[in-house]
Amino acid sequence: MKKKIITIVGFLLIFVIICSVLFNNTKKDNNLVEVKVAEVAHSIFYAPQYVALHNGYFEEVGLDVEIILASGADKVTAAVLSGDVDIGFSGSEATIYVFNQGEKDYLKTFAQLTQKDGSFIVSREKIDNFTLDDLKGKYIIGGRVGGMPEMTLEYILTENGIDPNKDLTIDTSISFAAMQGAFIGGTGDFVSLFEPNATLVEKEGYGYVVASLGELGGVVPYTAYNARISYIEENPDIIEKFTQAIQKGLDFVHENDSKTIAEIIIKEFPDTSLEDLTTVITRYKEADTWPQTTEFTEESFNHLQDIMINANQLEEKVSYEDLIYLK
Repeated sequence: MKKKIITIVGFLLIFVIICSVLFNNTKKDNNLVEVKVAEVAHSIFYAPQYVALHNGYFEEVGLDVEIILASGADKVTAAVLSGDVDIGFSGSEATIYVFNQGEKDYLKTFAQLTQKDGSFIVSREKIDNFTLDDLKGKYIIGGRVGGMPEMTLEYILTENGIDPNKDLTIDTSISFAAMQGAFIGGTGDFVSLFEPNATLVEKEGYGYVVASLGELGGVVPYTAYNARISYIEENPDIIEKFTQAIQKGLDFVHENDSKTIAEIIIKEFPDTSLEDLTTVITRYKEADTWPQTTEFTEESFNHLQDIMINANQLEEKVSYEDLIYLK
C-alpha cells in the first residue's frame, strides 16, 4: 500500500512539473507580439534577415515574426496597404511609387538590409575579362520594368556610355520568377539573376557569372523594411525592436565567416548545398552588399532616385524626410 501511494505521488509530481513547463512555455509564447512580414523574394541576398530569424534575435526583443513570400515589390506593397501584413520588405522604389500615387496612409521606410544590387550578370558563353561592352548588340533578360534590378542595369549601362535602348536588347517581359528558366530554355545571351539562381545556373553548366551589378551600381537602400504611417505611429516600439533584431543580424554577418553564416541559414535553402551557400555568401561579402547599420543616408536615397529617373520611372525626386522614418 505504501509503495502504491509513493508511486501515485510520484506520478502526480511528474504531472505537476509537466503542466508547469507547458504553462510557462505557453505564457512565454503568448507574451510575444506577432508581426507579419511580406518579403519581395526568398534569396541568400537577405542572409542577415534569416540570421535574425534563426538565431532568435526577434524573440529576444519580444517579437514572433512570420515571413511570407510575396514575389514582387508590387505584391509586397499591396499586402502592406491592405493590412494583410504589418511590414513590407522590398526595394525602396516601391514606397516612392505608392507616395506618388497619392495614397494617404502611405509607406515609410525604417530600416535597410542591403545597400547594393544583389543580382549578377550571367553569360551563356564563357567570357574572359568581361566588360560591359560585351553586352553591345546582345540580348539580356533584364527583369521587370520599374524594378530595381532592371533600372540598375540601365543606369550602369548609361553611366558607361551604352544606350540601353539602342546598343542592346533588354527583355523586360519575363517575370522575376521565370528568368532563370527562360535563360536555361535558350532565351537571351545574358540574364540578370539573384542568388542562389546565378550560382546554380553556373554549376549546372548553363552559363557563367561574369559581373556583379552591386559592385557596378553604387550604394543605395536597395532592399529595406517599410510600413504604413498609421502602423508606425501606433507601434513605434515594435518598429524599434524589429530594427534592433535586424541590426543584430547585420552585425553577425559582418563578424562571422561565410560558412558559419551558411550553417545558420541553410534551413531556408534546403535545395542548396552548404558549399554553394558558402560560395554565394562570400560573393555577397566581397561585393560589400550588407551595410554596417540599418540607417541609410539621404545621399544614398537620392542615388536610388537618380537610377529611377534615368529609367524614366520617376520625373522628380521625393523628399527624404517624407518617406524615411526618422526616429
